[in-house]
Amino acid sequence: MKRTCLLTLSLFLAFSATTSAAADEEKPAGIGANFKGPIGLQLYSLRAEFIRYGVPETLKKVRDMGIRTVETAGTYNLPVATFRALLDEHGLSALSGHFSYNDLRDNLDKVIIEANALGLRYVGLAWIPHKDDFDEQECRAAIKVFNHAAARLKREGFVFFYHPHGYEWAKHGDGTLFDLLATETTDDVKFEMDVYWAHHAGENPVKLMKKHWGRWDLMHLKDMKKGVETGITTGKSDVKFNVALGTGQIDWPAVLKMARKTKMELYLIEDESPRAEKQIPQSLRYLEGVAWE
Repeated sequence: MKRTCLLTLSLFLAFSATTSAAADEEKPAGIGANFKGPIGLQLYSLRAEFIRYGVPETLKKVRDMGIRTVETAGTYNLPVATFRALLDEHGLSALSGHFSYNDLRDNLDKVIIEANALGLRYVGLAWIPHKDDFDEQECRAAIKVFNHAAARLKREGFVFFYHPHGYEWAKHGDGTLFDLLATETTDDVKFEMDVYWAHHAGENPVKLMKKHWGRWDLMHLKDMKKGVETGITTGKSDVKFNVALGTGQIDWPAVLKMARKTKMELYLIEDESPRAEKQIPQSLRYLEGVAWE
């Protein structure tokens, strides 16, 4: 009888350990008592790893981090269908994707085909080509492209977005070129807040969310090394200044509190530093413990 009880107990403990491990494996990465996500990863963060390890192994690393949602920025020299199949194989879902300005302007049919193939909901871009300093003429040209793309993409079941990089916050009249961009585009044009680039340009991400309420659907979570200069509207910064969330100069509790109020659709870690593979898990752990009042 004693032997039977011990065997039963051993089987129970083994089953409990197995189910607990399975539960941990499926636990959403980066989700904590306060921060509820949903959290994803901009795959550009691991661009060096895609070259070093190959696409399948890198996607496995993403999955092993506990991440299930990703944002694309190209398919790393693979056909779109092949890349999508690898995402599916590794249990990853691409909710949003970045495309080129020229394709969104001149070859929207191609963008729509690729977006459908990848299974995206959000279709956007992160750079407006410009010479020297971004100016009003280039901004107004982009406004036309954005309004046209947003209307067409909406008919096809997508949401269009733009990811500012900082040069858009150059002064213009009583405000900035971004103010012009946000004012002259329709509400169908959404924005992806990259907290690093907004802060780098000298803007306050919390105030930006308030000022352009309802326009921010996506957010790039990216921290800036302490001591790095801000107030720069070039859209350029050393990638080595990207640090793990919570170790830099961004006030994340304030940013995340406001983002939650705006009902942000998706948060994406983007880490452009050479240390991204090591820093992403650190950032996920930070999000699990971050707290605000």
